[in-house]
Formats: sequence, structure tokens, C-alpha cells
Amino acid sequence: MARKTFNEKLNDSKDMPKIVVIDDIKSIERYGGKNMLIAPPLEYNEIMSKVPEHKVITAVEIREHLANKYDADFTCPMTAGIFISLSAQASDERDNDKIPFWRTLKKDGELNPKYPGGIEYQMKMLEDEGHSFVTKGKKNIRYFVEDYRDKLYSLDD
Repeated sequence: MARKTFNEKLNDSKDMPKIVVIDDIKSIERYGGKNMLIAPPLEYNEIMSKVPEHKVITAVEIREHLANKYDADFTCPMTAGIFISLSAQASDERDNDKIPFWRTLKKDGELNPKYPGGIEYQMKMLEDEGHSFVTKGKKNIRYFVEDYRDKLYSLDD
């Protein structure tokens, strides 16, 4: 059987959205509740497609927005990361209807090395929109959008 394309994966909602009740005490304390949302990949793609030029969003804002939308305590951080990356890969795979995935940052405004073209592509695209960067680390250097909080796109607009 042939492997699914990123776009086929993106459009496969399976049984999502679904809310899973967790019972791990550490996770409940960390995330502030038992009801964990697993949102479908297309929801991430839709949000990422809305971020306008010169603005950015982080995975944290997307997860909080989706948790509120579905009345969950929090959104699964692991599937969020996977589906954000999947949305970027699917966009890169298409000839049209591309999304500005480079405007979606990791926690704390960090660039995402898993995106198509890696850090270099994301940095170039953001730089072209007027963003600048700071680095952290000496060996494993990580890149962050400088003052990213001032440039956050509000999903409540």
C-alpha cells in the first residue's frame, strides 16, 4: 500500500475532535484539568492559514483557542506539535492554497526546525516580514522571534 501524502493525512480526521479524560495526577496538575482535547489536523491548518503578514502565533495560543472552542481543559501538546508540522508539510506539498506556516512558532516564540526548509527558510520568510531574532544556547543554538509577544495574532478578532 502506498504511503499517504501529507495532504491525505491532513484531511483524515479519524474520530477527532475527541476529548480524552486523563487520570495521571502530574498531567492534571501541569495542564489544569482532566479533559484533554485531541483536535483534527485541519483545525490547526485553518488557524495557521489566518495569521496575517507581520504577525505570528505560537502553538500555545492555538492549543488554548482549541481547548476553549471545545470546552476542554487543555489540548494535547504532542498531537498539536505533530499536526502543526503536518500542516506545514502539507502546504509545502501543494501547488496552490498554501498557508503561511512560517508565522506559527513553537512555545516562547521559537522557530521550528521541522518545517519545510528548516530554520533557514522560516527565518528568511519572517525576516522578509520585518521580524528579527535572538538566539539561545552555545552548541545547540535555538532561534526565537525577538519580542514575539508584541506581534501575536489574536484569534479572538
